[in-house]
Order: sequence, then structure tokens, then C-alpha cells
Amino acid sequence: MRSGMCNNSKRVIILTSIDELLKKVKRIHFIGIGGSGMCPLAEILNKEGYELSGSDNNDGDTLNRIRALGIPVFMGQRAENIKGAEMIVYTAALLPDNPELVAAKGSGIPTFERSKLFGAITRMYGNCIGVCGTHGKTTTTSMLSQIMIESGCDPTCVIGGKLPLTGTNGRVGHTDLMICEACEFVDTFLDLSPDTAVILNIDADHLDYFKTVDNLIASFTKFSNITTKNIVYNGDDERTLKALESVKDKNMISFGKGEDCDYTAKNIVMNSAFPEFDVVYKGETLGRVSLKVPGIHNVYNALAAIAAARLNGVEFSDIKKSISNFHGAGRRFEILGKCNGVTIADDYAHHPKEIEVTLTAAKEMDYKRVWAVFQPFTYSRTAMLIDDFAKALKIADRIVMTEIMGSRERNTYDVHTSQLAAKIDGSVWFDTFEEVAQYIVDNAEDGDLVITLGCGDIYKAAKLMIKKYKQQGDC
Repeated sequence: MRSGMCNNSKRVIILTSIDELLKKVKRIHFIGIGGSGMCPLAEILNKEGYELSGSDNNDGDTLNRIRALGIPVFMGQRAENIKGAEMIVYTAALLPDNPELVAAKGSGIPTFERSKLFGAITRMYGNCIGVCGTHGKTTTTSMLSQIMIESGCDPTCVIGGKLPLTGTNGRVGHTDLMICEACEFVDTFLDLSPDTAVILNIDADHLDYFKTVDNLIASFTKFSNITTKNIVYNGDDERTLKALESVKDKNMISFGKGEDCDYTAKNIVMNSAFPEFDVVYKGETLGRVSLKVPGIHNVYNALAAIAAARLNGVEFSDIKKSISNFHGAGRRFEILGKCNGVTIADDYAHHPKEIEVTLTAAKEMDYKRVWAVFQPFTYSRTAMLIDDFAKALKIADRIVMTEIMGSRERNTYDVHTSQLAAKIDGSVWFDTFEEVAQYIVDNAEDGDLVITLGCGDIYKAAKLMIKKYKQQGDC
């Protein structure tokens, strides 16, 4: 680690039951260990010397990472998998009637949802940076992680998407520095204990849980109050400012385009959707950066990462170098291939605002037409924001959709993709990825961009398109 960087000051904490338990147990079982949020936590505990096991229903890269550490993995979730465990951790993605979860809760073995363990792990680190906000968490966490890794800080990282630098969504460091996403979904970020909070924005989402935007804002206020030292926040975002009105005794650092922000972006130039700008800190120009990720929204993400990195002692010259090396996170405008002159990309955008900024950036590029291939995610979000989805999707030249992925929900809203399609002239929708992929292969033209959108498994449709092109000898 470089001298003078990555301050690792300690703090006094009040230990909760899971914190105390982690001091006593050796054998921990993970239900859903292959999940993007579970795998990094297992890797961290493995480094700490715990004896782990896990189960999952779907094989993949994350399970290969787990197995490579010597951790046994059961395929399929059954009651007998928990045998011998002294603590059980489960992913929130499980339905209540999952047989392994039912057995765990009835076993008398201490059983915790993933966010509780995540919170305890953040308290193992003397300098935890939690990146929160409705939009941009993964990109900003990834960008900050890359800066801190390349500058020698050796952080532990928990990211919601794959960081190309490491090829994973998690990293186990050997210092007191931790960088992680702090997600507001069902208030799980209130289980964390950050030293620094990075607040990117607050937008209407997860209203099936929060009910009102004011309740959502109040949760960000709670998260800010939990934070022990620093708040790095979007000074241009009205809801973020409202959330921070009553927050006191924190070191406050703002970023944005506004003149009153501590970190500002000046002389912004868009090079075919890729921003270039001067970074100014309290009137002093630090230097000029060029982003390799598209969209004006990424100016805010970059400013947030720059502010957090400098707060931890990283020199701007090192920051600038890392930002120039950062080409995005997995499933964030990720180019998957070019076949028969058609560029195929994938993006995690699942909220109308995210779709809007992604498609706006795509339209600013040099493509003939932009195809949006959208998989709505959760019935509640689709029903509550259906008009906003329609407006955002209309930015594209062609719109193709799938049926809604309900995930953890049941369709008590009686909402269907056909209702969304009825609001968008010329849009089409299909039941299967096979139909979606074939429609694209039959209709996309040389010079087009096809971008799959959604936080479910719509990326499979993109991969299926590439497979079909390859079968035709066009890729």
C-alpha cells in the first residue's frame, strides 16, 4: 500500500447478535451461495478461516469460484443440506416455501438473511465505503474499486456486477478498506455500517415496499445517520438534499454540475456519447478526464468516485489513469458482439430513468437504428411505473419486449406486457427468448444497435441472438 493513502481508522461499534455469533461459530452454510450478493461474502469469510458450505439451483461462474476455494456446493435445495451448520445465511431471492429455508428456520440453528451477514462483515473493516442511490451504484462502485485497486489500496470489494479488471463481482483484500454497494431495497442498506456513504441520487422505486417517495427519502436519512464519518453526495439532486437536511456531525462533500458543489464538472464535451470534462474541486481545476462509459449520467458517477478516492488519499493523477482504463461493469452497456453488421449489447437498466439515460446515450452514438429489447422486472414496478416505462422505451427506434419476470412477486396486480405494448406504437412482445432472438435476427439491419434491457435474465436473449447469427455464419 502506498504511503499516506487509504485511511483505516477504527471505530467503536455496538455488537449485534450476529456479530457475537461470528466470534463463536466455525461452520456456516449459505443457501443460494452462487448469487451475486452471496458469493463475495462467502469469499470474505473463507479468507477469515470459516468452514463453509453452500447450495444453489443454478450452476455458473460464481459457483466455480466457490468450488475453487474448496467449499462444497450442493446442487438443489433440500433440508439435509444444512446438516452440521452452526449458522445459516440465505439469499433474499428465496421464496418462503423453499424447502431448505423452511428446514433452516425450523432447525434451531441461527439463521440470517444475507443483509444481516453483510452488515456484520462491514463492521469487520475499519474503513467501509458504502455506495447507495437508485441509479448508478454498480458503475460507481466498480469505478471506485478500480481506482483503489490500481492505486495500491488493496480493498475488499462487493459489487453488483462484474468488474472487468478482476473478472468478478467481488474481491478479497488484505487491508481495512472495504468498498461495497449499499442497496435500499427493503431497507437492507440499514443493516450496514459504513464510514463513508456515497449518495448518487434518490428516485421513485421499490414503492411496493416504501409506499411513498417521502418514506424512501427517510430511509436515506437513516442510512446517512448510520454512517460514522463522511457523506459524499449529489448536490444537484433535490431528493438527496432533502434526505440530508437533518443529518449532522458528518463531513459533507458534494459533487455535481452546480456552482455550489465541492466537485464540479466543467467544459463538458460529448464525444459520440462519451463525456470528457474538467474536474474542479472548490474552484481549483484538478485536470481533465475522458470517460470510456457512455452517457451524461456517468459524469455524476465519475465525480462521486473521484471524490471518494481523493477522500481516501489517492492522487488525482492516479485517479485519472484508472478512469481512462475503466470501460464499464458487466451488464452496464456491455458490448457482447457484432454479427452481420449488428452490434449486440446488454444493460441492467430496469427503471424508467435508467432506460431513458441508456437509450439516450445509445441514440447519440453512430448507429443506424437502436433496438430496445426489454424484459420488465417485477409486477409491482411495471404496474406502478407503466406510463414512465412507455415514455422511456419510445426513445428507441424499435421496441421488442418479453413477458414480465415476476421474481419474488406474484401477479396480484394483474399486469402484463401486452398492456405496456399497447402504449407504444409499433412495439412487439413475445413469450420466449427464442422468439425474441429470432425476430431480431430476421429484422435487424447492418449498422443497427440491439440492446437488451432489464435486471432479470434478458441477457440470455442477447446470447441467443449471437448463437443464431453464428449458426448462419454471420458472426
